[in-house]
Amino acid sequence: MKTKEDIKQLLDSLQSSSDKDLKFNEEEIYKAYEKSDNQQSLAIKILSIFGGIMASCLFIAFLFITGIYDSEWGLLVLGIPLIIFGAFITKVTDNILLDTLSISAYIIGFVLVGAGLLQMDTDENLVSIIFILIAVSALFIVRSYLISFISVLIICGGFLFLMISNNSFDLIHIYISLLALILTFIYLKEAKLITFNKAFSQLYDSVRIALIFCFLAGLYLLGKNYRLDYIGGYSFEYLGISSVVIILAILYVISHLFEMLNIKKSEQKYGIYALSVLILLPTVFAPAISGAILIILLSFLVNYKTSLVIGVVAFIYFVSQYYYDLHYTLLTKSIVLFCSGILFLGLYFLTHKKLSSDEKI
Repeated sequence: MKTKEDIKQLLDSLQSSSDKDLKFNEEEIYKAYEKSDNQQSLAIKILSIFGGIMASCLFIAFLFITGIYDSEWGLLVLGIPLIIFGAFITKVTDNILLDTLSISAYIIGFVLVGAGLLQMDTDENLVSIIFILIAVSALFIVRSYLISFISVLIICGGFLFLMISNNSFDLIHIYISLLALILTFIYLKEAKLITFNKAFSQLYDSVRIALIFCFLAGLYLLGKNYRLDYIGGYSFEYLGISSVVIILAILYVISHLFEMLNIKKSEQKYGIYALSVLILLPTVFAPAISGAILIILLSFLVNYKTSLVIGVVAFIYFVSQYYYDLHYTLLTKSIVLFCSGILFLGLYFLTHKKLSSDEKI
């Protein structure tokens, strides 16, 4: 941990090494460093979120035991202030206890408002739209990591609910395709988005990880064939839409990886493209697998370890689920996995060899 003396020494070193007269606002630099040094780690934030969810569940159970659900106006009168309190309390101070409290109040508020509106016989679609609008407002007004994370989940969850409740589950391909494109854009334009606007820099981390979970939620629904049949209104005729978009996004990401791996020869590029298409062709009817691969490649490209681990775990799960759902004999399944494994190993050795040669240079 750096002290003020260390920072002062660094500033003096920069001043002495420059030919121009540099001026630093040392007070603001100290404040910025202290603020960044006190930032909570991602693990602590995740624990805060889950702690808030658990506390919310217990408090909601207590409220319903007291019989508050008998009064729809009571639910609204209590729910709306809780949403406002949970959203804005984080603007007062940055404390882990208050973070958990804000998440609890925010979630409880949504649950109570939703219960109150439904008891008033409000249409479910209208309730979902109201939730989406509230979450969007909180996302752009509050700019808190935890509130932004929950808000993005509510927004995407609201759209998924609208698709399911209206038996329009085919629209999930558009949902997944849009998220794949948005994630690709966010990852590849990370530097520009952070420096473009202060609001973007404040929302970037929380929105990025939240979109990963929303993307995986959509892929999970597609990966569960029997769940889709149960929901109804689903057709496999449009399955190729999301698969094609994800595969094209993967190929676009690979083109950026060429720069990182210093691959300039056209023959090598075309060979990698051909090998990639060959690997991805079996996933046309399993976009969940190609979606996990997209997350892995994007995370590798920007060196984001959190989503890289999430992508690897998701890939293992989706491959296992795909293998389980195949209506083939055990021998055929084994051959499919064997061939896929050989292709992945070939791609690994190709990239590993290239990286090793670059390190030697």
